[in-house]
Amino acid sequence: MPVLTCGGMRFQHRWDEDPPKPIPAENQTNLEKTIHRALELGIRHIETARGYGTSEAQLSPVLQKIPRDRFILQTKVAPQSTPNEFEKVFQTSLSRLGLPWVDLFSLHGINDRETMEWSLRPGGCLDRAREWQKKGLCRWVGFSTHGSPELVEELVSSGRFDYVNLHWYYIFQEHTRSLAAAQKNDMGVFIISPNDKGGMLYKPPPLLRTLTDPLSPMTFNILFCLRNPLIHTLSIGAARPTDFDEHVRATQQLNQVDQILPSIEKKLQARWEEALPPKWRSSWDQGLPHWSQCPKEANFREILRLHNLAIAYDLEDYARMRYNLLGQGGHWFPGQPLGSLTAEQVRPFLSRCPDPEFTLARLFAARDLLAGEKVKRLSRSD
Repeated sequence: MPVLTCGGMRFQHRWDEDPPKPIPAENQTNLEKTIHRALELGIRHIETARGYGTSEAQLSPVLQKIPRDRFILQTKVAPQSTPNEFEKVFQTSLSRLGLPWVDLFSLHGINDRETMEWSLRPGGCLDRAREWQKKGLCRWVGFSTHGSPELVEELVSSGRFDYVNLHWYYIFQEHTRSLAAAQKNDMGVFIISPNDKGGMLYKPPPLLRTLTDPLSPMTFNILFCLRNPLIHTLSIGAARPTDFDEHVRATQQLNQVDQILPSIEKKLQARWEEALPPKWRSSWDQGLPHWSQCPKEANFREILRLHNLAIAYDLEDYARMRYNLLGQGGHWFPGQPLGSLTAEQVRPFLSRCPDPEFTLARLFAARDLLAGEKVKRLSRSD
């Protein structure tokens, strides 16, 4: 497994694949060049999903011209309420890819108790995937997740999967315990969306550029992740052949991380401490109710997390984008924005917080800063 993965969500032409429509020649040519550039660089792991629109179908004519031992292919299928329906979707993936088997297969989006139960129950989706493994339709079985730290750790600790696709990067390290559990269970660890969900690092604010100097924010984040020996590969959601360049340059500095990163981490921590009050830094998420128990299911914790990042690192565009996705993500990004809630409606739910009135003020400051136009999600499954 290479330390960089070619993610197949951004190079596809469109999200709606049925009924089939012609793919513009320039888009298909770009996709083919992107795949060949990845292979030239040694990035031989190609990752797609049933939920990525035309990605699988567009990969098919490209991959069929490449010797099968030159690439490692992963696709992903969302758990279904019945394993038969799950199998139908997987067979569609194989048909669209035009290949008899895949190297890696993920149960895509075990994000809550329901999808977990569909996956792990006797005779459920995981058992069906293991049957495919025995038949040679896939070689390794894992799962991808946007779930809570508690849920992900439980899944990883079950010992029932070969690998996991999860989020972990500088601004979101909440799955650290799951990384350790994965090592204990000899699981591969694949990091999802380190550039986009990691702070929209392809267009960082000037302050963040200054804080990570002499590295770019993206290069810093790449090295921060790959320095961790519990992480095996980072996904590059490539839209064009040149999207690999900065990542490859970053890997050439891996042997210098102990000299380069500490001073940057010190600057980032100093800025965090300067921007956020001491008591708030240590207690901002204490006593908050789960989003499902909040008024109108407002996700207090995520709203405050985003506001902290906007204030500390000027990640306002990123925080606004994520805030305005609340309410559209289902179990992939649960909960709602603050909306039209009033202080009188919110205050009773903050009684267990160390400073309820300060927390209340921060919630409404977050709404004032971040609320705006609704953002269209890139994918129904990311």
